[in-house]
Amino acid sequence: MRVRVHDARGIAEGASGRNGGFALRGGAARYDVARETYGDEQARGLWQWTEGALDRIEKLAGDALRRPGSYRLAADEEEREQIRAEYEALREDGFGVEWLDRFPRFHGAIGHARDGTIQPARFVRRLAARAAVAGAELREHDRVEDVESLDAAHVLVATDGYGRDLVPELADALWPARGQVVVSEPLGRVLYDRPHYARQGFDYWQQLPDRRLLLGGFRDVSILDELTDVEETTPTIQAALERFLADLSDGEARISHRWAGIFALTQDLLPLVGRVPGRDRVWIAAGYSGHGNVLGFACGELVAGTILGEDSPLLRLLDPARLA
Repeated sequence: MRVRVHDARGIAEGASGRNGGFALRGGAARYDVARETYGDEQARGLWQWTEGALDRIEKLAGDALRRPGSYRLAADEEEREQIRAEYEALREDGFGVEWLDRFPRFHGAIGHARDGTIQPARFVRRLAARAAVAGAELREHDRVEDVESLDAAHVLVATDGYGRDLVPELADALWPARGQVVVSEPLGRVLYDRPHYARQGFDYWQQLPDRRLLLGGFRDVSILDELTDVEETTPTIQAALERFLADLSDGEARISHRWAGIFALTQDLLPLVGRVPGRDRVWIAAGYSGHGNVLGFACGELVAGTILGEDSPLLRLLDPARLA
């Protein structure tokens, strides 16, 4: 098929290029919760699918991806019990995890081998370059107001938390949310050797190759205000990030950059992938619940294959009709 991409901005200028840079296996739900919610076989298949997607990203990303592993941290005793249950479920199903009973500042951690950290804008631009070489037409700064106006046999809405008005049938299924991030000037030492993910995912940080400290999250400080598609930083969240950044760096870090990006949440923390209910030629891949660097890539592959007539058991799990 001939492919044309419409981007309201330049390539990677939205949240796909401006995020926390985490490249993690799995989804937004804890693995033990996923088994209870989606079923053992479906949860295991979903996790294995994301592992495969991360391996394929590695082949395409070059130096935009590193795979040092990641830590999932417990902020208190309650969360320790929760992530211990997740660890046991992952180990039972054969996934590569390690339990750390002691961890500085925290109440235990799961070590996830082979998770990664990605420079998202560099990766997305490389994907775009490969798509162009393969024959895709990329139209930057070309906003689409109505998918029905597009001359195409199939239209795929792949904007995650942006552009929800393009598919009003799913307006109640996709909830835009804002993520805010700060980045420090380079530190004089390495404090963190891999991505850290804490407090149910509300806090996340990593130290970049140039020793800058990147920190995001704290949506729960003002959670209702963060359920928005307004892409701007706010004093309340930024103040919380500043305080925690000082704590993580023992007061050394000085902020050099701040940004906000929009992503989409779904009720069951699973993406929406497939045909939009009631529209034969309109498809969607969205709703990554903050895990779009890997899930976005994987869901793009899945929906493209579906349009070309391929089948996958994941299509039943991710069918948009379940939340329409």
